[in-house]
Amino acid sequence: MNSNNKYQTVIGLEIHIQLNTKSKIFSRDSAEYNLLPNTNINEISVGYPGTLPKLNQEVVKDAVMLGLATNSKINKHNEFARKNYFYPDMPKGYQITQFKTPICYEGCLIIKDGNNNDKKINIERIHIEEDSGKSIHKKNNSYIDLNRAGVPLLELVTKPELNTGNEAAKFLSQIRRLVRYLGISTGDMEKGNLRCDANISIRLTGSKNLGVRTEIKNINSFSNTKKAINYEIKRQINELEKNNKIVQETRSFNADTGQTKVMRTKEGENDYRYFPEPDIPPLIISDEFIEKIKKTLTLLPSQLFKKYKELGLSNYDASTIIDNKEIAYYYEKIIVHTNNYKSAANWLMVNIKSYLNENSISINDFKISAKHIAILINLTDNEIVSKSVASKKLFPLMINDPLKTPLDIAKQNNLTQQNDKIQIIALVKLIADRYPEKVKEYKNGRSSLIGFFMGKIMKKTDGNVNAKLVSEILKKYLNNN
Repeated sequence: MNSNNKYQTVIGLEIHIQLNTKSKIFSRDSAEYNLLPNTNINEISVGYPGTLPKLNQEVVKDAVMLGLATNSKINKHNEFARKNYFYPDMPKGYQITQFKTPICYEGCLIIKDGNNNDKKINIERIHIEEDSGKSIHKKNNSYIDLNRAGVPLLELVTKPELNTGNEAAKFLSQIRRLVRYLGISTGDMEKGNLRCDANISIRLTGSKNLGVRTEIKNINSFSNTKKAINYEIKRQINELEKNNKIVQETRSFNADTGQTKVMRTKEGENDYRYFPEPDIPPLIISDEFIEKIKKTLTLLPSQLFKKYKELGLSNYDASTIIDNKEIAYYYEKIIVHTNNYKSAANWLMVNIKSYLNENSISINDFKISAKHIAILINLTDNEIVSKSVASKKLFPLMINDPLKTPLDIAKQNNLTQQNDKIQIIALVKLIADRYPEKVKEYKNGRSSLIGFFMGKIMKKTDGNVNAKLVSEILKKYLNNN
């Protein structure tokens, strides 16, 4: 048995989601921290003695929203705890978090495994906590910026049910997409708004016991998530193959070398000396509060994916559309006015996205209304405008005059295609008479010359003729004359 089959990888993720509330979790100072160092701070966020924290209700709302979106149960009786550890950017000497009573628990999300089958990943808990400040190291000095201290976080912890780096990246991608749909976080990993720790262990295939795990801290991109996990899998298997023991430890990932390295021996819960937070009373969440939030939930990515599959879109098309909330909502507006769902997807993913990328704008800045795009699609479906002309000529004209209807623009610029059979027959005869030798070759078996005649006719008409009708009439004419 080779090492790939001999061992099974078990992965659990701890995902830190930085919320985009206006103020911090336990104080009124702004949660905007990318400013001059130590300007968005007050007595509470820097941990002055005698100050009392006050919970930001928006944080609770966002947590419940994420819990509902991840099919989690909501804990109606919540208590906060102090997680004690010393680090220079944690001014109080402890972090306020949740320990025994996470606000959300027993949730799940569905991802696609390596065989493109649905795989359920259970979520153990989602809890509320505060972020730390920042340590900035320059040459021989270290500096502390406490702007980020007290910025609200949600930590989502999965069950150890992921088995590959690719699965972990897919799950992380789903979480980012979800928090963006909900509007609770930007989910920008490169800015630290979404951070991931991966717990990895190796066990013999078929074993029910988990191996000794290592934790990789603060992975900052999807690609690095895969790379870090894949490296750690190989490292642990190599150690086991040498009969060495895996040590429980915390490691960091170096994107330049593609390797993990030891940061410290892994702490356990006892090292943090958790105890109840005495300055914050229990948080009681009512059924009414939960129901109110349920009503605010818009269509979620998983629901849209299912809907688009039922409309006949491929997995790829459906996934591409739902990956961006604004793109998905624009598509929703298009299909209100047309039932050609595949064509709508193609226009959105090819023509419109190309224009957005070329001009470095978002769909929110796109001037053509979804209704006018639907009308454009209907014009091609009804053979009033050819698909080629619609793409190459009509669409650019619509961009320049987005308030005018596509049909008006097409008529004003002579872009409507010719559907008159008598005129098309005359056109076919004209082209055939110009090339008698080609007609003779066609009759002698060179059927590929149909493309030659089609090209000449389309050029003659600037493409403004019904190609399907031309093809039918052309073949009939050449075969019978």
